[in-house]
Amino acid sequence: MEDRYSPRDTHANISIRSAPFFEGLPEAAVDKATAHVVMRSHPANQVILLENDWGSSVYFILNGWVKIRTYNLDGKEITLNILGKGELFGEMAPLDEVPRSTDVITLAQTVIGNMPAQDFVNLLHTEPQSGIRLAQLMARRLRQVNRRLRLRESDSTSRVADILLFLADGQGKKVSTGTEIPNLPHRELSSLSGLARETVTRVLSKLEKKGLIMRDRDTLTIPDPHALERLMI
Repeated sequence: MEDRYSPRDTHANISIRSAPFFEGLPEAAVDKATAHVVMRSHPANQVILLENDWGSSVYFILNGWVKIRTYNLDGKEITLNILGKGELFGEMAPLDEVPRSTDVITLAQTVIGNMPAQDFVNLLHTEPQSGIRLAQLMARRLRQVNRRLRLRESDSTSRVADILLFLADGQGKKVSTGTEIPNLPHRELSSLSGLARETVTRVLSKLEKKGLIMRDRDTLTIPDPHALERLMI
């Protein structure tokens, strides 16, 4: 069951305004854009968007994680991306005025701010910096995809290391012991890397024995991302 918060809720308003997308934008413009945002708390494994839905909202992740998925011609699920706190999704459908192209599902308890699509489009039209921010987001995601495609024919260790660095680049949190990312189920890493789940499990165990990663129930820590990256050379 999801919890819903009014945009007038003080805590909710502070949360949506703290999203990186709004940093540096005029306060009046942010106030206007977020005036009709509705905050919802979703449990794990809840579908937020379905492919071919029409785009009536843009979504800001304020806490938690979601996966972006699609299916290949054989009906096999493919995870395209993992997004976490500070990211947004659903921004393309309102701009293209076409249905959604992927599904979005929560991986954990997740708080999301739903902004009416027209408010988002109006912000882009009136504040050039918001358009630049969106272009930077798209460029970063494209670079990540290009990197993953280049490594598609690499060995299994390189491909798993790349996925971990990909997650660290997008959602890593600096802690005293290194860079922390969510300890995702092996099936999600398998889908992201295109490797069998058993192969992913084997590679992760090897990386852990070498001290290149540390795992607990909820998080995976990369002590030295540069050392992990050297495996891919």
